[in-house]
This record gives sequence, structure tokens and C-alpha cells, in this order.
Amino acid sequence: MSITAETAQAHKDDPAVLCCRLEKGSTIEVSNLEDPAIFDDLVDSGLLKLEGALTIGQALGTTLEVTGDSLCPITSDMVSGLSVSENEAKKDPSPLFTDGILKIHIGEGKEIDIELPIGRMANAPAIPAEQVIKPVEQVIKPVERVIKPAEQVTKEAREEKPDRIKRTLKNMKFAVKKINIGEETKFENGILTVRSTLVKEALEVDPLVVDMEMDVITPDDHQKFTNSMMDICPIAVKAEGKIGEGITYELKGAVMMLTGVDEAGKQVSDANASDGIIAENIKFGRPGCPDEDDIILRIHVTIKDGYRMERPGPYAAHKAADHIVEEIRHALKLCKAEDAVEVKIYEDIERPSKPRVLIVKEIMGQGAMHDNLILPNEPAGFLGGRPNVDLGNLPVLLTPNEILDGGIHALTCITPDTKETTRAYWREPFVERAANDPEFNFVGVILIGSPQVNTEKFYVSERLGRWVEVLNLQGAIVTTEGFGNNHIDFASHIEQIGSLDIPVVGVSFCGVQGALVVGNKHMDAMVDLCVTADGGNSDRLSDNSVTPEAALRAVAMLKDKMMGVPIKKAEKSWVEAICDTNLEHAKESHHDN
Repeated sequence: MSITAETAQAHKDDPAVLCCRLEKGSTIEVSNLEDPAIFDDLVDSGLLKLEGALTIGQALGTTLEVTGDSLCPITSDMVSGLSVSENEAKKDPSPLFTDGILKIHIGEGKEIDIELPIGRMANAPAIPAEQVIKPVEQVIKPVERVIKPAEQVTKEAREEKPDRIKRTLKNMKFAVKKINIGEETKFENGILTVRSTLVKEALEVDPLVVDMEMDVITPDDHQKFTNSMMDICPIAVKAEGKIGEGITYELKGAVMMLTGVDEAGKQVSDANASDGIIAENIKFGRPGCPDEDDIILRIHVTIKDGYRMERPGPYAAHKAADHIVEEIRHALKLCKAEDAVEVKIYEDIERPSKPRVLIVKEIMGQGAMHDNLILPNEPAGFLGGRPNVDLGNLPVLLTPNEILDGGIHALTCITPDTKETTRAYWREPFVERAANDPEFNFVGVILIGSPQVNTEKFYVSERLGRWVEVLNLQGAIVTTEGFGNNHIDFASHIEQIGSLDIPVVGVSFCGVQGALVVGNKHMDAMVDLCVTADGGNSDRLSDNSVTPEAALRAVAMLKDKMMGVPIKKAEKSWVEAICDTNLEHAKESHHDN
């Protein structure tokens, strides 16, 4: 990834390496150079050799005499226009301007030396080369920043002001003791009955759906085989108001599981499949999974051949399944409030005297099988939701309550262990912790899609930067689902925030298999979601996904960074014990057990 002028200045003595292909005859500019922050890992892996490379300070402004590929070190024999002779190319360059004279040395043509006065008084002190051309931020003095780190917020700005509840959401849970497949959909005395003929109706919802099945999996039946799990979804309905406020009814102890194959029997949509024995392929208790004692209503969909890895295929499966869930919602809505077994209150609270903090959730948006629906009509529903791909993957701001009230229906179909299901958003641990932290003025959650093409990645990332700039933040956490291609924009999001002098913490699955291949100086505080012993990904649903423990680590790290506490540089390779140690430190500092 190309660097900025600021990075070039800070790393002028580090090796110069092309970040992308550059044609012969091109003048080497800052935008052509790779970030030195990633060199150590590339050298260790054998992908990069830096012997003989010019420094960034030497290479800038020279002309490329041969076409160079990406990650190609720039050596003296590749360029012309060096300010020093070839023999001196590896040494620190001498100042171009000394004693009021511009000195030029020409290595050929019988050692011609030219000295020209450049208008400075002969007795004036010498000017170091790096001070002759000042970065633009030194030439044009910036207007005093509105955005300040938490520790710089003045006492007047931190003057105690009363907290304000902006909106309230009441979640009322109704216990499910049993699920039956029967003649009529109803919910009475803790028994949910689902009409069997709904399956036939759901087949008509989308022409890509060719077959459907529905059954019930009880907590004592986890030795059953299941096809790859496309989603785990709560069953809930708005009893009053709209998403993020009012009253929501939820079935407690029951979830919907969506699975799918195509006509050839191939698993739908997952980069890795999670088909197999249920007990072995689900990390029970994770925010995105069923709990051990949940009853599972399983809906299995067969779609036409050729669509299992294309956007319309998974989309059709979710649409058909939601047709069944929608009738259950109507039955749930008839419940009496006094029959609720649990009531939970969510509040969007403004804390004016506390530092403003934002969570950025990078969600998949590559278009093929990667998509999400934003703000459906019903909690965690399908109808009315806007696909983030159709919204151009641009940043969308949701309130904490909107996230926790089913404002996202997940269509994402990546590796099962890093997948954030619809239920993962419903019980999103990072949002819950930030929203309930009395030391934060938690302003909300920005959802930003991860496009396929790099130019689009940087386009949407720059829009995030403008959002962050006007939100007047003192801290941010950036999370991403999965790994690999989406790490490009993940790194850019962190850079957009960090470049505004806002403390930022990144969260991703990395380990060994998902190790970052891009980086920048602002990625100095990272939380790894990897929990597997070998540092690789697995086929167990939500194994390496968001957890309350990871949220605790991220919030603790952000607070340290906001207070100016130094964060130790990470090891070059993944070490599982570091995550455990950091968790213990976070528990101690937050009195969290």
C-alpha cells in the first residue's frame, strides 16, 4: 500500500520498495513506494530482499530506467538522476545546499563540477537538505484542531454535564419449552407450533429455490448431521415502535438455523463448509451461535445449480427462510406482556462529559456471496433491509440500540469460524460493552462494506475518514469480519482515523493463517480474535469470531491508548499466550471476572 508524504519523511532512511508496477521513464514519487512497516514480515517469509536498496530519501525524484514490479526494491542501477555517485548511493546523501552554493557533481564527462550561487548570504548558517523543501503541513499552518485526544480535552470542555437518554428499547423475552411442526402456527404456554405447509409456500418466494425442509433439533440431539450453516438467527418481532426503540418481543431458548446446498449437493456459499456433526461444528455459547440449551428450528434450502457462490443464490435461501419466520413473528406478537420471563432495557445514552468513542464494523461487501441487509422491517428480519452492496458499501451510521435490536441481517458467507451471523449482531459484545461503559460517550456504530476492487476500497475508506472527522471523536475501535482481502481496507480505515490524531484499536482474526499483509504506523494496538492452538482457521461456527473477552481487551487497550499509556510492539509471529495475558490484565484493570 502506498505511503504518504508524512510517512516518507519519517522513513527517509529506510529502504525504498515499489508498492505497485511502475513503467520505465516514470519519476519515483511518494505514492509509488511501499510502507516500510510491513518489510520485516516479508523479509522473514522470503518474499522480499532488501540488499542494495536505495533509501526512500535517495530514490524520491529519480527516474526509473527499467520497468519495476510491485515489491521490487529500488537499486542504484535501476534509476537515473541520483544526487550522489553510484559508489556513494548506499551512504547517507550529503546536503545539496551548503554555504550558499548549489553543488552538482556529474560522474561522466571528465569529472565536471559546477558551483552556482543560490542567493543565500555566504555567511549564513548551512541549511540541512531536509529543511529546504518543507512538507505542506509546515508551510501552511493548520487551523487549531477541533478533534483532540481525550487527555488534551480541556477542563472546561470536560465540565460535568448531565447524561441524557436519547432513546430506550425494551426487549421482552418469552420462554420456549418445545417446538412442534403442526397444522397451525401458534405460540401458547411455552410451546411453539410451526405450520408444516409453510414450506410449500416458501418454495414460491424465489425461483432459485427448488426444495425446502424444516425440522427441530433439541439440546439432546447434537449428534445429528447438518449441512453447512449459513446463518443463526433470533426470532423476534416489534411489538411497538421501530428498530432501535420501543418494545421488541423475543423467543428465549429458540433460534432459527439456515442451511443450504445446491441441486448437486454442494454446500451453499461458505468459503469453508461447516457441514458435519452439530456438536463438533458449532462453538456453542458464542454470540453468533446457539446456546447449549437452545432449541433449533432448522430450515434447509436447496437452490439451483450454479448459484451457490453467486449473490442471488444465498439471497434466495434467506428470503425463503424468512417467509417461515415471518409467520412465527405474527404469533409471537400476540403474547401478553405479563407473560414475559425476562425484560432487558437498552438505552442510547449521551454522556457529554465523557470522551466520544465510535465503533467501526467493516462488513463484507464483495458482491458475490458477501452481503448484509441493513435495517429490515422486523428485528433480524429480511424484508425491507437494504443490501450494503447496493448502497455502494459506503459508511452507514446506526445507533447502538439499532444494532442490538436486529438492525443487521447477515448474508455473509465466509469461513464459518470468523463468520458474524445475524445473532452475532443481535448480541454484539463490542457494542454492548461500549454502550454500557460509563467512561465513554458512545456515539454509535458505523457499518462500512469491504468492496472487491482496491480503488473502491480506498474510496469508501476516505468517506469513513470524513465521517470520523466531523464526529469529533476521542477514540475508536475498528473490527473486521474474516481475513485476507478485507485487510486492505481494514488497514486503511485505521489509518484514516489515526491520521486525525484519534487513538484507534483494530480487531480481526489474524493468528498464523490470517496474518496481516498490510500495515501502517497507526496499527500499533491490535486485538486478535484467533483462539485456535495452531493459529489457523477452523470449520467450527464462530470459533474465531467476536466474544465478550475480546471486547474487554479492545476497550481496555483503547483506554490505555487514549491516556497515553505505551503499548508494547507485537511479536513478529503469533503467540497465543499474549492474548491470554492481555485478557488477564484487562480483567484486573476493569475489575471484570
